Amino acid sequence: MSFASSAKDRLSGLVSQLSAPNAGAGKAALLAQNPNDVVIVAACRTPITRARKGGLKDTCQEELLKVVFEDVVKRAGVDKSLVEEIQVGNVLPPGGGATVARMAQLAAGFPTTSSVATVNRQCSSGLVAVNHIALMISDGQIDMGIGAGVESMSQNYGAGVMPEKMSEVVLANQQAADCLIPMGITSENVAAKYNVSREKQDAFAAESFQRAARAQASGKFKDEIVPVRTKVVDPKTQEEHDVTVEQDDGIRDGVTKESLSKLKPAFSKTGSTHAGNASQVSDGAAAVLLTRRSKAQELGLPILGKFCMTTVVGVEPNLMGIGPAFAIPKVLQRAGISKDDVDLYELNEAFASQAVMSIEHIGLDTKKVNPNGGAIALGHPLGCTGARQIATALSEAKRSGARIICTSMCIGSGMGAASLIVAEN
Repeated sequence: MSFASSAKDRLSGLVSQLSAPNAGAGKAALLAQNPNDVVIVAACRTPITRARKGGLKDTCQEELLKVVFEDVVKRAGVDKSLVEEIQVGNVLPPGGGATVARMAQLAAGFPTTSSVATVNRQCSSGLVAVNHIALMISDGQIDMGIGAGVESMSQNYGAGVMPEKMSEVVLANQQAADCLIPMGITSENVAAKYNVSREKQDAFAAESFQRAARAQASGKFKDEIVPVRTKVVDPKTQEEHDVTVEQDDGIRDGVTKESLSKLKPAFSKTGSTHAGNASQVSDGAAAVLLTRRSKAQELGLPILGKFCMTTVVGVEPNLMGIGPAFAIPKVLQRAGISKDDVDLYELNEAFASQAVMSIEHIGLDTKKVNPNGGAIALGHPLGCTGARQIATALSEAKRSGARIICTSMCIGSGMGAASLIVAEN
C-alpha cells in the first residue's frame, strides 16, 4: 500500500470518529473551570515584517524578545519576579539562540533567579515553548512562566543552517534523506499527491491577503501588536534612522487569484508553488504569559483563556506539509470534541498546498480558518509563529465571541502540531 493510500485511510478513520454522534461529549469538560487550570493572562506580538526589506530587518532578535517580554508582563500587571521560567521557540541561530534569550530576559528586567531555555521544533517552536510552560505549571514545578517565540530571518536565514558533514550511514535511509528535501519541493509533493490545483492554491492565497488587508485596515491587529522602537539602515545611503514599527508590512491589498496566476513557479518549472502562495520569510517575536487559575485569581490577573492541550504527530518527511491534517483530528479526539465544536482555527499557511489539503481532508469550515489571514499574507518568522497564532486567536476571540480555539501547523522534517485553547474574555 502506498503512503498516500495509507495516510488517507488513517485520516479517514480519525475524521469519522470526530463526526460520530458522541464526539462532542467532552465539550462540557473542556469548557469547565477549576483552580488547577493553566490559563493565559496576557499575549502579545511585535509586527511581522519582511526579512531583509522590512522595518525590523536590522533589529537583533534579542531586542525583539526584550520588547515582547516587557510588554506581556505589563499587559497582565505582573511583577517580573513572579515569572519563574521563560521558554523561547527559536530555529535558525547557532546554539538555538540560547545565550541571546538569556540576555533578552535580563535586559527586560527579570531577576537573575528567573530561568530561560530555548526550544526548536522548527515551525511549531513557539507553540512548543508555550506548551512546555503549561506542562511545568500543571506539574507544579512553577506557578508562572512565559512561552515565547522569535526569529530574525533577516539575520539568520540561510546562514549555516546545515552542518558541513552528514553521516552517509544515516543518509542511506530514504526517510532520513527525505528530511533534507527543500520545503518548497515538499509543497509540490503534497499538491501532486492530493490533487491540490494551482487554481485552488492561488484562490486560497488571495483570500489570505484579502482577509489580512481588511483586518489591518479596520485596526484588528492593533490590540495584539506592541510597537517596536528601533533603528533601520537605508539600503541606498547606508544611513541609520530611528523608526517605530507599528504594523505588519508584508500584507498586500488588492491581491487576487488572477494576479497570483501570473507568477512563475519557484521550485519546479511544472510546479504550482510560488512566492505569492507560500509563507513570507519574516522577522518578529511573540510572548504568552501563563499561570495557574488559582494564582491568577489570587493576584487579580485577567484571564484570557485556558490552555488545554497540545499534540504532535509524525508524517512522511517528503510530505511534511500534511501534518495539520493528522494533528488536528488527534487533538480533537483527545479532547472528546468534534471539528464543528471549534469556533476558530489558526492554521499556519506554510504553503497554500498544504493548508488547502488539511482543510479539505478534515472538512473544516473555511469561514472559521484564519479569518484575518495567515502566514501567506502576514509572514512566518519560524520560531515566532506558534506563539503569534495564540496572540492573534485570543484577540479575534475577544471580538467575535469565539470560545474553543485550535491552532495548528506543519513542521519541517515531517510532523504536525495542534493545540486547544478555550477563550474566556
